[in-house]
This record gives sequence, structure tokens and C-alpha cells, in this order.
Amino acid sequence: MANYVLVPGFWLGGWAWDEVAQQLRAAGHQVRAVTLTGLAERAGELSAEVGVETHVGDIVAAMDGWEEVVLVGHSGASVPVTAVADRYPERLSRVVYVDTAPLPSGVAVIDFNDEETQKAWRAQVGDGCALDVPSFKEGDGQFAGLTEERWAQIRERATPHPWGAVTQSVQRPQRIPATPKTMVASTMPVALIRELIASGNPAFAPLGTPEWTFVELPTGHWPMFSRPAELAALL
Repeated sequence: MANYVLVPGFWLGGWAWDEVAQQLRAAGHQVRAVTLTGLAERAGELSAEVGVETHVGDIVAAMDGWEEVVLVGHSGASVPVTAVADRYPERLSRVVYVDTAPLPSGVAVIDFNDEETQKAWRAQVGDGCALDVPSFKEGDGQFAGLTEERWAQIRERATPHPWGAVTQSVQRPQRIPATPKTMVASTMPVALIRELIASGNPAFAPLGTPEWTFVELPTGHWPMFSRPAELAALL
């Protein structure tokens, strides 16, 4: 049996993993779903000081008391999850990236978006300290497979994301720990990922090392909502 720490992506709290966690616990595993500082039930802790390192601390705290952890991160959680993986490899049996991957050293989530999106995000935040919840639009491919009930839940429970976590990056070590790593690919076929690795694409080339494996779970960008049982089975 394994110990799982599940980290949600932007605008979400630990609640996003409820169905996945239920499936894992039913199989006998131990699970902790993290709500990062400034989000969901911790929204009252939001401030301009909250950033990537704050969230790194949240994840490390969730690992407390467990000698070995399967660390799972979704989407924008890749930055703090990767920092934890780089710094505490002896604590991890595997790192799982759910429809995401480690960003290159010094690259923040905002940097990984096109210029138009970056401009829109900066204008929306203004002098504030959080990125507003986007207007989730039905028909958008990233939300494929969501039921009406899920749409209502996301709209009701999603909260603004700390701006520091959007704009801050981490510096990665020259030698990346060889901890086993898996990408669960939902919105991009594994064949395309392998093509990008082979082409030397700077965002994908580092995934060509032996510790990486890839599995497909075709759906929208949020498989914990659209295919939770299948995602739990893969984990």
C-alpha cells in the first residue's frame, strides 16, 4: 500500500481530489489531498506574500510522518511539486504529473502562456494579489467530459489563485534526481509528446530520460472531475 499526496492545480482546493481519494482509500492506500495556502477553505490566508515557496512548504507539510510518498500534481501545481521532487527525492517513490510536466528552470506558469494571455492576466490582477477564476465555458475542450453537476461544483467552489504562484519560478539543480516520474496525458497524445521529446523541444526534451513513463487518459484537462475512477486506477 502507498501514501499519496495529491496537489490540485490553479483555482482548486483539496476538494478537487475527493472522488480520486475515495477510490484510492477503498483500495487500502493512505491519501492526503492538499489545499494550498490562499485557496478554497484557506482563501482567508491569501496575501501578496503567498507564492511558490509557500506552496512548497504546504506540500512538504502534507508529507510529514510518511517515509515514502507518491506525489501527484495537476496542471499549475507542477511548479511547487517539481521543487519538492528536486529537493526531497529520498522521500518520494514516484512523482506523477497529471496533464502537466516540470517547467524548465526559471520558468513560471505565466511565462508558459502566449503574450496575449500574459497581458490579460496582468491587466486583470492589477494591484491585487490573486488571479481571478476564469469564466469556464462549456464546449471548451479542456473541460471535456464534465457533467452539469461538475460544472456547478467548479463554479461554486473555485477561488482566485495567489499571483505569486503564477509569476514565480524555481531554479532546478543541474543534476535532476532520478526519481521515477509518470505523466498522465489527457489532452495531448503520448505519441505527440514523444515526437516533441525527440525534436529537442526545450519544454519536452528533459522528459526523455529513463525515469520517465507516459500513460494516456484521453479526456479534458481535469481528469479528476471527468474520469476520476480511471485516474485513481492509473495512480
